[in-house]
Amino acid sequence: MSDRTAASTPSGPPQRRAPLPSLTGLRFVAALLVFLYHTSYLAGPLRPTLPISFFADPDIAQPVADFFLPAGRIGVSFFFVLSGFVLTWSATPGDRPTAFWRRRALKIYPNHLVTFALAIWLWASATPLHAWLANLSLVHAFSNRPDTAMSVNFPSWSLCSEVLFYALFPLFIVVVRRIEERRLWLWAAGMVAGVAAMAVVTKQFMAGGAKSPFGDLTANQEWFGYAFPPPRLFEFVLGMLLARIVAAGLWPRIGLLPSAAAFAVGYWAALTAPDPYNFSLTTVVPIGMILCAAATSDLRGDGGWLTSRPMVLLGNISFAFYLLQGLVVFYGRPEVLGSRTYDTVPALGMLLLLLAVNVLAAWLLYTLVENPVMKRWSRGRKQRSPQTAPRDTQPVSAGETV
Repeated sequence: MSDRTAASTPSGPPQRRAPLPSLTGLRFVAALLVFLYHTSYLAGPLRPTLPISFFADPDIAQPVADFFLPAGRIGVSFFFVLSGFVLTWSATPGDRPTAFWRRRALKIYPNHLVTFALAIWLWASATPLHAWLANLSLVHAFSNRPDTAMSVNFPSWSLCSEVLFYALFPLFIVVVRRIEERRLWLWAAGMVAGVAAMAVVTKQFMAGGAKSPFGDLTANQEWFGYAFPPPRLFEFVLGMLLARIVAAGLWPRIGLLPSAAAFAVGYWAALTAPDPYNFSLTTVVPIGMILCAAATSDLRGDGGWLTSRPMVLLGNISFAFYLLQGLVVFYGRPEVLGSRTYDTVPALGMLLLLLAVNVLAAWLLYTLVENPVMKRWSRGRKQRSPQTAPRDTQPVSAGETV
């Protein structure tokens, strides 16, 4: 498929590219990685004396926590690359920046406001004014103060990066569309080099301050290399470039299986590499491979388990699933079960039960808040018509989120 397929036809408006339901399914895979990381905590962030992990045997709980330690960071990186890919794939020439920004704001802020309010009510009422105002505005991750950057509903820090991506996307898409097809691979390599450069800068030039509780870095290094939004732009733009590569028919016939194998190697490297090189550097290329392989599979009509109705549904609720993890995992688990842990088989059962609770809560948030808001207000009054579905309810746009 060429980039020209999205251009205006002589007799009609710009045509939307083919839907990519596999990418919607992959959104839940990324959110699940974050969930497995969060549920492997040996101590909760709200009640450090109570475990989050369900495993009573420390010889199991500790290796599980060690194994899933990179999963949360990798899942977030997956979201960032995916966001750039899908926004670029679904963009149409002539779309006004104000219309795009309205759709993005309606996509993220209603869910954010609901989870923010619940977090304030349940545990974060003592949050300092400067922190909760920054969090409410989704600029809190721009601060290197731990009481601000990770305030209120903890997973919301990544939305600060998404807000930056959305703010710059109308400019970036103009530049990315002007890149000659023969130079797209070079630009993509440059984005990967940018990810590597940010890891080096984090390690060599951002030292100082107290030690981070999440790894071997200082809190300032952890913030700059992981939570600070500007360095994450390299992953987002990489996704944009990969969308153009697939649209231009330049992706080689590398399928999902070898791409998943490459991801497994990258994950193993993340387990062995030191911070911050394991934040996203070891897996950013395999993530791009998976996205391109899944997209080209959809274009060939091959389908697969990622395009099944359950996976597409889970993908649609993945944003809510991600945002609710702070309430379900960090608050609900210790609030309901306290410090109770279990033998291996019951522990696995409890983990599945917690996953089901998180999925159910996400479905409710999606059904009662996210989807109705998008259906009602995602398009301007002049653009809406009974025959035209809102942009973000169509298959391609289902992936336009964190």
